[in-house]
Amino acid sequence: MNLIFDPWPWYVAGPLIALTMFVLLFTGKQFGMSSNLRTMCSIGGAGKFSNFFKFDWRAERWNLLVVLGAVIGGFIASQYLSDNTVEINPEVAQKLSQDYGIESAGQAYLPPELFASQQLTDPFVLAILVLGGFMVGFGARYAGGCTSGHAISGLSNLQLPSLIAVIGFFIGGLVMIHLLFPLIFS
Repeated sequence: MNLIFDPWPWYVAGPLIALTMFVLLFTGKQFGMSSNLRTMCSIGGAGKFSNFFKFDWRAERWNLLVVLGAVIGGFIASQYLSDNTVEINPEVAQKLSQDYGIESAGQAYLPPELFASQQLTDPFVLAILVLGGFMVGFGARYAGGCTSGHAISGLSNLQLPSLIAVIGFFIGGLVMIHLLFPLIFS
């Protein structure tokens, strides 16, 4: 197994995440991606318009490096460290092809039928993206954090609200993929 070019197994990635969380807990910091949007809005002066953005954003600058690292790391991984394919069950690939017209299932990491830039010219797809973005943003704010913050930081801190939020995220994902996705894209 090549740890640079192959996906990392759970017994490597899991302890690294646990070590990262231990360091963050030890230093009194909490991890989460959605909180960075609040920080960036505060830096941009949103505190003049809403008390929610009035806080000491300088104390949260370290977390902006997490976003930068995620963007740079994602780019490097997708462009240089992978073959951009994902192995999926042949039955799932067949169902995606038959029911939704996704012919590249199992051949492309990001199927062009969903993620090609040409898709942004379709008003229906654009409306779905805007509505979905609004719902994710509202949900992250309403839940007091995003999936990464609750699932990684909140659960490692043994917070009951994070457990409830994570259960809600999973239920929402199941509803989306089994009920809404077929309605939208059939």
